[in-house]
Amino acid sequence: MELAGPLSGIRVIDFGRFIAGPYCAMLLADMGADVVRIDRRQGSEDRYTGPVTQHGEGGAFISLNRNKRSLTLDPSKPEAPDIIRRLAASADVVVANLPVAVMRKMGIDYETLRAIRPDIILARVSTFGPDGPYAGRVGFDTVAQAMSGAMRLTGFPGAPVRSAVPFADYGTALHTAFGVVVALLHRARTGQGQIVDGSLLATSVTFMQALLAEASVMGIVREQRGNAAFYSAPADTYQTTDGWIVVQTIGADMFARWARLVGRQDLIGDERFSTDLSRADSRAIVTDAMKRWLAGKTTAEAIAALQSARVPAGPVHDLPDVLEDPQVSARGMLEYIDYPGAPKPVPIAAPALRLSSTPASIRRRAPMLGEHTGEVLRELGYSSGEIAEFRANQVV
Repeated sequence: MELAGPLSGIRVIDFGRFIAGPYCAMLLADMGADVVRIDRRQGSEDRYTGPVTQHGEGGAFISLNRNKRSLTLDPSKPEAPDIIRRLAASADVVVANLPVAVMRKMGIDYETLRAIRPDIILARVSTFGPDGPYAGRVGFDTVAQAMSGAMRLTGFPGAPVRSAVPFADYGTALHTAFGVVVALLHRARTGQGQIVDGSLLATSVTFMQALLAEASVMGIVREQRGNAAFYSAPADTYQTTDGWIVVQTIGADMFARWARLVGRQDLIGDERFSTDLSRADSRAIVTDAMKRWLAGKTTAEAIAALQSARVPAGPVHDLPDVLEDPQVSARGMLEYIDYPGAPKPVPIAAPALRLSSTPASIRRRAPMLGEHTGEVLRELGYSSGEIAEFRANQVV
């Protein structure tokens, strides 16, 4: 028998779109919360990005909306405000990454929600935050990456490069989900709800804080240097006979182990390699030593030798490699689920956080469009006749 999650009994209404809002709500759902996703009647845009099913659902949607139920709603219909009010009255948490003006128009701004349920928690995600000179602007993850300085330092010298992983979206979702759990704990102690405010730019600036501090205090403005680290060496990608590996060392002991492994003990006492920063600045010599040592070695041979010397290293995988990686398999990092219309089971990431006593779990696949509309409306007190009328009037 499956144990109830630690957030069992908490209801979340998810007005999120794309990544930051939905991932935040998914993290809560994985821990047992009852999450109701509010979809557009025709399906929200994020449902159909990168399709992997015959109906058009995308891999991101299927991954980020597991453990949720779907209720479709046209907020422009005159019946919609009453449905939203009932949803709010039933909710502990509302998650939304919509413009503030849109939230106010829909009646899911904090003042309106608090009037319906005084102890409600509103998790509000935006690109720039609700105040300041950019509050009215719209944006996505890449905009936040660009404005944090990250794109200027990513890639090889030349054009700015975005991270393939939308770290501002995922990081903001993690921050916001943490904030929701803190707000729930505070409410349990005081009875008070509150706003949990997350923004993509705040997350990006937070993740860039070390480099920003260096620029402010030391006047050092870094430039792109590919995969090479700014603060240590060897810390780069290196080519083998059949692929690429990444090696990263920090500290004198680790550098010495690497130097002995590659036959360059002479570097250990060299002033140019006395600190992590000086080693990074002298990385051309390190790179040459790595290339010479790697000549004729396969990825597997190189990794085995580096790991034996306790030097952190790993292969640079392509996507099929990740799917077949033995560590990914051994720890069950991917779960394969059947989804209607998908030609084969879809891999989705298992809960990344492992709790020994209150583990997260994947209890249900992502919902089909409007799959639980009738079920949720009945829970809100609507009769079968009223639900039928909503459908006839294209409210849901």
